[in-house]
Amino acid sequence: MLVHPQFDPVALHLGVFQIHWYGLTYMAAFGLFYWLGLRRLQHPAFAAPSSAWTGRDIEDLLFYGVLGVVLGGRLGYVLFYKFDHYLAHPLDIFAIWKGGMAFHGGLLGVIVAMALFARHRQRSFLQVTDLIAPCVPTGLACGRIGNFINGELWGRAADPSLPWAMVFPQSGVAWPRHPSQLYQFALEGLLLFVLLWFYAQRTLPASQVQADGSSRVVWGRVSAAFLVGYGSLRFIAEYFREPDDFLGLLALSLSMGQWLCLPMIALGLGMFWFTRAKVSATPNA
Repeated sequence: MLVHPQFDPVALHLGVFQIHWYGLTYMAAFGLFYWLGLRRLQHPAFAAPSSAWTGRDIEDLLFYGVLGVVLGGRLGYVLFYKFDHYLAHPLDIFAIWKGGMAFHGGLLGVIVAMALFARHRQRSFLQVTDLIAPCVPTGLACGRIGNFINGELWGRAADPSLPWAMVFPQSGVAWPRHPSQLYQFALEGLLLFVLLWFYAQRTLPASQVQADGSSRVVWGRVSAAFLVGYGSLRFIAEYFREPDDFLGLLALSLSMGQWLCLPMIALGLGMFWFTRAKVSATPNA
C-alpha cells in the first residue's frame, strides 16, 4: 500500500516570494493552450484565407480564457459548493489563496469570455469554441497534477490489495484510497485530449445549403464532442473521488460533480443533433 509523498506545495522560495506547484501547473496549462492553439490554426477550417485567424487571435483568446477560468472557477465554487458559507462571510470570496475553484464554474466563465471575444471580433461563437475545445484537456491534466501534489481531492476508500491504493495523511485517516486525481489526469486529461484532438483534426465543419444555392458553415461538432466527452469521463471518475465532506452524496447517490456533468452531456448531445438537423434541412424553394 502506497503513501502520498507529501510534497512541499511550494516549488521555489525566492526571498519573501513563494512559487507554488499549483501556480506552476496553471502556467503549464496556459502555455500548452497557446502552443496547441497555434497548431489548431493549421487546420483547413482555420487556415483558409477567408478565415483569417492569426497567432495574435490565440494570444487574445488566452487572455480572455484566463479571466474566464479564474473568475468563473471561483464564482462556481462559491455558488455550487459553499454558498451558505460565503453568504455569511462574503469577504472570503476574495481569499483565493485559501483555495476553492470549480471546473464547471470555470467552464461557464470561459463560455462567457469566448462569447465576448466572438462578439468583439464578429465571429461565430461556435467557431471560436470549436477552435479551442481540443486545447483544453491538457490544461485539465495539469490541474489534476497540481491536485495530486497538494494531496487534495483524494479518492474514496479502496481495497488494500489494489496495487496503487494510497493513503492520504491529509484526509485524517489511514485508509487506502483511490488516487482519483491521477484517474482524472488520465481520463479527462490525457484520454480526452487524444480523442478530441484526433477527432477535431479529421473533422471539417458541416455545410448547410441555403435556398439560394449558397452554403453556410455549421459549427459546433467539436464543441459538442468536448461536452459529451468531458461530462462522461468526469462522471465516471467521480465514482472514485471522495465527495466533498460538506456536501456528501446528493440525490440518487450522485456527487455534485456528477450532477453538474449531466447538463453538459445533454447539451453536447443536443448540439450534435442540432448540427445534423441543420445540415439535413431542405431549403425552402
